[in-house]
Amino acid sequence: MLTQELELKKKLLQECSKLLTTQINAAKAAMDEAQESANEHQGAIEDKFESFREACQIQRDMYARQLDELISTMGVLKRINATKLNNEISMGAVVMTELQNYFIGVSLGEIKIDGESFYAISGMSPLYKAMAGKTTGDTFEFRDKTYKILQVY
Repeated sequence: MLTQELELKKKLLQECSKLLTTQINAAKAAMDEAQESANEHQGAIEDKFESFREACQIQRDMYARQLDELISTMGVLKRINATKLNNEISMGAVVMTELQNYFIGVSLGEIKIDGESFYAISGMSPLYKAMAGKTTGDTFEFRDKTYKILQVY
C-alpha cells in the first residue's frame, strides 16, 4: 500500500512540475514577444511609437514578474520530497477527505491523476492553514464546511 501512495505522490509532483513548466514557457514566450514588438519600433522617430514602445516594455515587465513568480513556485515544488510519507498535514502531503482530495505544495488548481481529482494548494492558502498539522481521522472547518480527513500521506 505504501508504494502505491508514494507512486501517487510522485505522479502529483510530476504533473505539477509539467503544468508549471508549461506556464513558465508561456510567460517567457510572451515576455520575448513583447520585447520584440518594442524593439521593432525602436528606430521610429514619431512620438506615437514611443508610447507604443513604452506599452510593450510595461507588458514585458509584467511577464517578467510573472516568470519570476513561476520560477520561485517551481523552487517550492522542487523542495517537496516524493519519497517521504507525511503523518500529518504539511508541505508535500496528499490529503484525502470525504469532500475533496488535496496535494499540499503550490497553487495549481485541479489535477487529475488516474481519473481521480486532487486540488494542488499552496502552503500559504487559507484552506491549508485550516488543515495544517491535522492527521488521519481528524476534522477541520473551512468556509462553513466540516471536512473529515480519511488519509494523509
